Amino acid sequence: MRTKPGKSLSVSGSTEISSPPPWPPLTKGGRGRLAALVACALLVLVGCTGKDESAKPNAPADTGSESADQKLTGELKAKPQGNSKLRIAAASDLKFVLEDFVAAFNRMHSGATVTVTFGSSGNFFAQLSNKAPFDLFLSADVEYSRRLAEEGHGPPGSAFPYARGYIVLWTPKDSNRGVERQGFELLGKPEIKSIAVANPKTAPYGRAAIEALKNLGVYDAVEAKLVYGESVAQAAQMVESGAADVGIIALSLALSPALRDRGEFWQIPAGAYQPIIQGGVILSWAEDAALAGEFRDLLLSGQGVAILKEFGFDAPGE
Repeated sequence: MRTKPGKSLSVSGSTEISSPPPWPPLTKGGRGRLAALVACALLVLVGCTGKDESAKPNAPADTGSESADQKLTGELKAKPQGNSKLRIAAASDLKFVLEDFVAAFNRMHSGATVTVTFGSSGNFFAQLSNKAPFDLFLSADVEYSRRLAEEGHGPPGSAFPYARGYIVLWTPKDSNRGVERQGFELLGKPEIKSIAVANPKTAPYGRAAIEALKNLGVYDAVEAKLVYGESVAQAAQMVESGAADVGIIALSLALSPALRDRGEFWQIPAGAYQPIIQGGVILSWAEDAALAGEFRDLLLSGQGVAILKEFGFDAPGE
């Protein structure tokens, strides 16, 4: 940030101080007058007692946290308020639900800076296997977290499940395709030219989508229509932008502020694919393992379960 003399300078994202302009140089004759003024000021200060405390400057007001980025892909960063830092690598189906968690965490830890980077769980697994600079990994598949712990990248047995996710068939509301009524029958219609799914090689939600298509007997008929996003959030973005006609995406994204009023969905029967059990792990090189542990505890708390429910997640055992 550039600053000029006399302009405001942002400090810690919540307080502003003023940087005054430089004083003019004193002339030779002015030094005597200045000395006399200083002497008078000292006499006044010595003689003053019982000063009014209300004359003290007010503490700077807290401007509150900034609004979160509502894009389907990208990085979420809470406003810096102190020196404690927490770096989270998170599956992209958590893009919007984690905004609520970060807000709740900041109310508990006003001195923490939380940065969340979103992507596919498989790509994060590869990066974290090479000790990418994160403290906490929240995967869409608990097996990735368990494997990291088993390979020594987290304390033994420290991987934890935190939610069960679901997939839906989603279309933009203005397309009037009747997805809620037709379900997978819609995919065979001639007007459906492209179906967006996450890359099944790196994204657990992509694997679940392909498995459901096969188990419900439509994969062979629609395979040629499949287009792949790097993550489930990117698959959702492809449909929302019109680059694909329909998409198989996470229920948590369909219920998110970005999509819930802009589309319609049909929830794919949960028995058509293996349960999507999501899990996390605190990395062995975490800079502040205690802070990462407190975020994990919030995720698993009653408050955390309630937040996850709002976005369509169930507890891992449900």
